[in-house]
Amino acid sequence: MAPRCWRWWHWSTWRRTRPPLPGSTPTSGGSDEVRDPANAKVLRKKRRRGQLGVKLGKLHLLALLLEQPPQICVVGSGPAGFYTAQHLLKHHPQAHVDIYEKQLVPFGLVRFGVAPDHPEVKNVINTFTQTARSARCAFRGNVVVGRDVAVPELRAAYHAVVLSYGAEDHRALEIPGEELPGVFSARAFVGWYNGLPENRELAPDLSCDTAVILGQGNVALDVARILLTPPEHLEKTDITEAALGVLRQSRVKTVWIVGRRGPLQVAFTIKELREMIQLPGTRPILDPADFLGLQDRIKDVPRPRKRLTELLLRTATEKPGTEDAARQAPASRAWGLRFFRSPQQVLPSPDGRRAAGIRLAVTRLEGVGEAARAVPTGDTEDLPCGLVLSSVGYKSRPIDPSVPFDPKLGVIPNMEGRVVDVPGLYCSGWVKRGPTGVIATTMTDSFLTGQMLLQDLKAGLLPPGPRPGYAAIEALLSSRGVQPVSFSDWEKLDAEEVSRGKGAGKPREKLLDPQEMLGLLGR
Repeated sequence: MAPRCWRWWHWSTWRRTRPPLPGSTPTSGGSDEVRDPANAKVLRKKRRRGQLGVKLGKLHLLALLLEQPPQICVVGSGPAGFYTAQHLLKHHPQAHVDIYEKQLVPFGLVRFGVAPDHPEVKNVINTFTQTARSARCAFRGNVVVGRDVAVPELRAAYHAVVLSYGAEDHRALEIPGEELPGVFSARAFVGWYNGLPENRELAPDLSCDTAVILGQGNVALDVARILLTPPEHLEKTDITEAALGVLRQSRVKTVWIVGRRGPLQVAFTIKELREMIQLPGTRPILDPADFLGLQDRIKDVPRPRKRLTELLLRTATEKPGTEDAARQAPASRAWGLRFFRSPQQVLPSPDGRRAAGIRLAVTRLEGVGEAARAVPTGDTEDLPCGLVLSSVGYKSRPIDPSVPFDPKLGVIPNMEGRVVDVPGLYCSGWVKRGPTGVIATTMTDSFLTGQMLLQDLKAGLLPPGPRPGYAAIEALLSSRGVQPVSFSDWEKLDAEEVSRGKGAGKPREKLLDPQEMLGLLGR
């Protein structure tokens, strides 16, 4: 038998030179090309174009492989930080993102701000976890930017830096008596029951009968709901055991939620209002006089505002239905909305050692709708209470002297996320637009910042050449005695929290002490 190589040559030569079979279509490269030179010329052109396309594709792939992956740093691991990182990783196949966080644990206000009885809102943590587990993303917890590492040092190590550190402060009331025991910011109170380490020693005294919350946004309603919810309804949530113990001993029976303006200007949403109206063991207190003439004025307002105001109107002016009446009849606790009242002074107890009430200035509105402004009428009223919670807004802090900051607005001056006059520096979330909106608002906002950054990268507006990224920062942190926490470290802490909560039937029992956390990680 002939050798295999000869057999292959003989067969392939015969296939190229054999005449076409009767009724068959000649193949390209066969005798038809010889008989039709024009057709052969067209086919040769097609081959050359195909070969050129393959070469260009290989060159493009080679360029991508040789290109320096963009090193990007995000400061803050709340929704703004994670959504920004998610957009960058999704839309640039080589980008590497490091997320720096001052806490030892990730997720920001999703962990420390969302109410424990709203677990469905926290499901977004699953998406953030997928982002953090990407091979091109790294979590760097326990690093305080502005103290452990300066923003200029980050800018020198990365092609771009995104500031997404949120609004970690509260707006002060700036009234006499604000410093008295018994007066807290709603932000600190929320941090206390949600396990924010810096608020774990808050220890609010709930031995009083009446609490006053200043402000009429969703946070104010969250705080009111937690104060009035029967403790047994919170036992299966991730509220801290310490907070639950205090709430079990609470004597608070009435919560007033006070606003400077009227029903048409409340900042809470219909979902939170409905939860308050349906809260077990409580009844609402609304003054029908506050709603006079409101029915005619809501005809032309946007639909969400109209639905919200209609629910307020029905609650204030109509008798409750059979089901609501049955629920409210035995109620031992109550909550109410006080409109057209502005805080003027926290009143001290006779011995001056704690808050005993609040003096409110009566207001009226100038203007209409959302733009209406509250102005004092000159009248005042005193409202006795033993607990005052200020919920008049969050605000951001400046992070570094090198970063522009508008103290009046509490934001970093920016154009669509690009920090003004500082190329390569960006911002997203509350520090970009102010503390407004929900998680979905922050998602859209953060995606836009990520889009602007990638546009600048494509246009060659970011620093060229390689950047060391975390390698340079790691050396700095090590020399300064800082011990960063990785996402795998967080997953160990997460497993510990879940394990501790399991015995009590809770989703987790949050770790509150940073030193205990570091000890669990063997630091």
